[in-house]
Amino acid sequence: MLRDITLGQYYPAQSIIHKADPRIKIVITFVYMIVIFMVKTFTGYGMVAAFTLITIIISDIPLKYTLRSLKPILFILLFVAAINLFTADGTPVFEYGFIRITYEGILLAIKMSLRLVLLIVSASLLTLTTTPILLTDGLEKLMEPLKRIGLPTHEIAMMMTIALRFIPTLLEETDKIMKAQAARGADFDTGNLIQRAKSFIPVLVPLFVSAFRRADELATAMESRCYRGSEGRTRMKQLKMSIVDLKIGIAMLLFICFLIAIEYFV
Repeated sequence: MLRDITLGQYYPAQSIIHKADPRIKIVITFVYMIVIFMVKTFTGYGMVAAFTLITIIISDIPLKYTLRSLKPILFILLFVAAINLFTADGTPVFEYGFIRITYEGILLAIKMSLRLVLLIVSASLLTLTTTPILLTDGLEKLMEPLKRIGLPTHEIAMMMTIALRFIPTLLEETDKIMKAQAARGADFDTGNLIQRAKSFIPVLVPLFVSAFRRADELATAMESRCYRGSEGRTRMKQLKMSIVDLKIGIAMLLFICFLIAIEYFV
């Protein structure tokens, strides 16, 4: 299941989405997440889901590969759905003792689950179509105005990108440690929730040791390449907005305007 997490991974392809400027992709993803929280009707969720599906197809990323990111959060999806299903007030549909399910609770559970799914998929699409270097450059460029107030934008962008990039690395390391522990007799699949949580304690110590070792190796590698932060740093490829980026931004703006019109004015 750990290998199913796609957040932080990059899927190489030659699509329009991959070639787009990272700044436009970061801004679009941020705005897209805000729009998802503004959607209230099933018509709006259907439009957002259709737009997300079209984006996945255009990006040349297999749909199965993209949806893999939902597998590890299946428990969270069920938990969110259950909380909204059993706590919402409204017209009763089923009652048995203290259990009470309402029509409004069913609708709310479905909407909250859809919202969480769309948020995870949209965030995964950003990292799947953008390399860590371009993601760092895009974040730094977007935060460039904050330099005037003394904020170390380059260092912040670098830390965010490294943290994001290390997600799949640490997950892979966790998977290796769990397999090594299982080969020595450790059991991670049986027992109640508390017992299964306790069985993961022996995994944490070598995982932290491995994480600190990798961090030290990364720092040594950066120092050996004379990395000194943003001061005096140059780039082999400068970010430039193209006509394609403008078309992508206009297409997204039109979609958002149309969605808001359907949600609030129709």
